[in-house]
Amino acid sequence: MPDVEILMAGAYPEWDMVDLEATYRVHRLWEAADRQELISKVGSNIRAIATRGELGASADLMKQLPKLEVVSCYGVGTDAIDLSYARANGIRVTNTPDVLTEDVADIAIGLLLSTARQIPQADVFVRTGQWGNVPMPLVTRVSGKKVGIVGMGRIGKAIARRAAAFGCDISYFARNRDQDVAYGYEANLVALANWADFLIVIVPGGAATTKIINAEVLEALGPEGMLINVSRGTTVDEEALIAALQNRTIQAAGLDVFLNEPKIDARFLTLPNVVLQPHHGSGTIETRKAMGKLVRDNLAAHFAGRALPTPVV
Repeated sequence: MPDVEILMAGAYPEWDMVDLEATYRVHRLWEAADRQELISKVGSNIRAIATRGELGASADLMKQLPKLEVVSCYGVGTDAIDLSYARANGIRVTNTPDVLTEDVADIAIGLLLSTARQIPQADVFVRTGQWGNVPMPLVTRVSGKKVGIVGMGRIGKAIARRAAAFGCDISYFARNRDQDVAYGYEANLVALANWADFLIVIVPGGAATTKIINAEVLEALGPEGMLINVSRGTTVDEEALIAALQNRTIQAAGLDVFLNEPKIDARFLTLPNVVLQPHHGSGTIETRKAMGKLVRDNLAAHFAGRALPTPVV
């Protein structure tokens, strides 16, 4: 039996599980009938946590693992991992950047097209026999419009490249101007929303961005504007968004992320002007295999004493 014991917060695809369980002694926290009992039983032997972005690793969990050396996260977002605790206690943290950039950018544009052109509604229109009996409502063009991007990191840049291919005018909001980016920079998020036809959100989660898209931003986006969120559910004030969709303060929204996933606010299900995705921006076979390999490469590098491929802490 492998000597190194790791705690897994949630399931990975089977191709990753096979490799991990051949290499380490894996304790499946998500399958435990009593999670605290499992932690009490094996916690003193755990040297690594393998987690997912939405599951993270709390300070409370890490405190119960005295031999913990590394937390390897399947995903880019680390806002659910207590990085301050990890730093203070010499615990390394890794994530899986870059490998999911293109897929998340693809889904952002896919949501934009689906929302503006009402592709899901058109599918229902055909399937329910309305075609030929009533006219399909006219929809909104994407090409040549003004796209505001909230966040200009790796994924923001990839989204911008795709929007530029549609002939869109692009400006972005970020904490600081990126001198290597030629697109317009707007330091005021409300002003960006007021300018944009479409507002695409791709900032990290965490305290600094919680409810950054609020009622004021949505009002500035206006009754012809559309919101696309492929970042984190925390970045949008959901009460304000639902009210804006109900009252047509904005025209529509395309959402891949929500608060309380997967048990999202039931009001979203009743709204005709929102396209819903199950937080699946990176959900391609190719990207999930690359993410899993990077998690495993980080663990292997740590236990071999090599430099970590993608360290966060």
